[in-house]
Amino acid sequence: MSSLFYCSLFVFCSPLFHSTDGVLIRQFGRSDKTENVSHLHFFFHDILSGKNPTSVRIIGPPNGSSAGFGSTMMIDNALTEEQDPKSKIIGRAQGFYSMAAQNDIALLMVMTLVFEDGKHKGSTISILGRNPVLNDVREMPIVGGTGQFRFARGYVLAHTVWFDANTGDAIVEYNVYVSQS
Repeated sequence: MSSLFYCSLFVFCSPLFHSTDGVLIRQFGRSDKTENVSHLHFFFHDILSGKNPTSVRIIGPPNGSSAGFGSTMMIDNALTEEQDPKSKIIGRAQGFYSMAAQNDIALLMVMTLVFEDGKHKGSTISILGRNPVLNDVREMPIVGGTGQFRFARGYVLAHTVWFDANTGDAIVEYNVYVSQS
């Protein structure tokens, strides 16, 4: 093709692109639409003990070490309106968490919050991130969602409100800030 064609193509298409450090980036997905931001508040019940645990170990620590690095728990934990485990269940946290640090107590959280009741029933929020459990408040990213939370992004603030060192059971307060276009 002729150089005239390429020059014409560049002139007519250049408004569609923006150059950053010599790399052309498409601007087709850009929108000035206002985002809808929601704040959700509930409690996550991580139960390892009893007849019906909601968290079960699927991978133990290597070589029987007690440090826990590599341990992985599969979860199907209740999400409730109030801290009381008998309060109304609004959904489930389903996925897994693993001990992901050798010199710290930090979990890799891979879970989907599945809303089963209320105005978000049938929708989900997906979380993938680091949870340094000894910190008072931990921030984890929202990486997506479905239903009312399609194209979701945002963050979760987790705060442990109760922990039983003998059983490993815990109740964690979740403040979820989610936005979607």
